[in-house]
Amino acid sequence: MIISPSVLSCDFGNIQRDTEMLHQSEADWLHIDVMDGVFVPNISFGFPVLEAIRKHTDKVLDVHLMIQHPDNYIQAFKKAGADILTVHYEACTHLHRTIGAIKEAGMKAGVALNPHTPVHLLEEVIADLDLVLIMSVNPGYGGQKFIPSAVEKVRKLAKLIKENNSKAIIEIDGGVNLETGKLLAEAGAQALVAGSFVFNSVDPKATISALKQL
Repeated sequence: MIISPSVLSCDFGNIQRDTEMLHQSEADWLHIDVMDGVFVPNISFGFPVLEAIRKHTDKVLDVHLMIQHPDNYIQAFKKAGADILTVHYEACTHLHRTIGAIKEAGMKAGVALNPHTPVHLLEEVIADLDLVLIMSVNPGYGGQKFIPSAVEKVRKLAKLIKENNSKAIIEIDGGVNLETGKLLAEAGAQALVAGSFVFNSVDPKATISALKQL
């Protein structure tokens, strides 16, 4: 299981400390949520914070864009240190073009689906994707309650990936803990984003290790 702790839940006054903790942990990736206050109701951080995080780890930076018009910023995210760039299906009018631009910039391309968006809408691009991110909460804020229907959605996505000989990794974001993580792993999830569950725990490194075992 790939574990991608969400930096959105870290102590913003100690981002370097928390980044270094994640670097020393068993976490595979660091999940960076970028929000614009338009596509989602929250505003998070942009390029300066991403660049600062990049200085303190060489782990994969798994950047999740919850923004309108992501095409305008693809090169800038590459320059800031992103390794994986995930855009929302709902924010991209010309999704195939956006996926191609991300790959041409030298990053892996992911597409995220909001809870109401069915997986079959990715049928025409699934073979081109490196990652699909299933939102198991409504995007915008950390600490939300897990939406149970996400488990069946993962099963449907795994079937779509297999039928199209895609190599896309299935990643889940929202309400992930040891209980929901187990259900998701059994359904076919390969990567889990965990924010508050990791950072609010007594021992974040031990929590990451426990998630790795799912």
